[in-house]
Amino acid sequence: MKLALVGDIGGTNARFALWRDEQLESVSVLATADFDTPEAAIEQYLDEQGVAPGSLGAVCLACAGPVSDAQFRFTNNHWRINRDGFCQRLQIDQLLLINDFSAMALGMTRLAEGEGLQVCPGESDASRPFVVIGAGTGLGVGTLLAQADGSWTALAGEGGHVDLPIGSAREAQLWQVLYRQLGHVRAEDVLSGNGLLVLYRAMCELDGVAPELLGPAEITTAALAGDATASAVLEQFCCWLGRAAGNNVLSLGARGGVYIAGGIVPRFAEFFCHSGFARCFSDKGCMSDYFTGIPVWLVTAQYPGLMGAGVALQQQNQG
Repeated sequence: MKLALVGDIGGTNARFALWRDEQLESVSVLATADFDTPEAAIEQYLDEQGVAPGSLGAVCLACAGPVSDAQFRFTNNHWRINRDGFCQRLQIDQLLLINDFSAMALGMTRLAEGEGLQVCPGESDASRPFVVIGAGTGLGVGTLLAQADGSWTALAGEGGHVDLPIGSAREAQLWQVLYRQLGHVRAEDVLSGNGLLVLYRAMCELDGVAPELLGPAEITTAALAGDATASAVLEQFCCWLGRAAGNNVLSLGARGGVYIAGGIVPRFAEFFCHSGFARCFSDKGCMSDYFTGIPVWLVTAQYPGLMGAGVALQQQNQG
């Protein structure tokens, strides 16, 4: 396949790389806020790499949001894509747009040794679906299916926007605070970067504590340093992620296993592995035993979404 470009574009950052011989080259991360359009960001990236206009055979972009054929509107940033205008400006014949967590799911098929930590032990049933879920600017959820010919299918969805699951009286009280603030409470409203701050403020209100921390990074740092309120917030974050992941397993029959991806959880990997995630993951009443033996991994790979975009492009051109 001729030289291609792959991108993984979220709400805050756009990651780009060249795709050659089924490998990533020259990865660069750009802030979406610094560019009016994705075309402008890609043009700067290609100029920095010394790649002339018209040199690319194809582009695959993993995009946060529901992907359509002709027009795409990003969910968590100001960028838009018109397929025809994009291809004309960048002088390419093939543009493949896929959901960002479809790309993330496909990236799980190329994880190298040491790019994941096992959170829950078990034996993967590769004939069943895998769930990929991850918190970043938003909450992404993808489904991965192995095919008989050795290829993989990633099912697109918007699972981050489901209702926040409630599994205890304490969580019901927190939900009431969140509902007063937000109205409809989605999983993403808590299980995301900004959601960590939303959860912190809600917990402070519920417990009558004056909020002092101003952002998710401060909350994480304080929690790891032993601050009681911040630690409780981070613990609740892990528990709610467990409930959300478990709900997806039941809905899909995902005995292949679960990959925890995204940029947030790896920042407190040890805390996460010792948190209530595993307990809440399988806390499903009469169906709790269903989770016995389902493995869960925390993904620590640096650019799995980019790798997945390359896999998607490779599979399309070989199909």
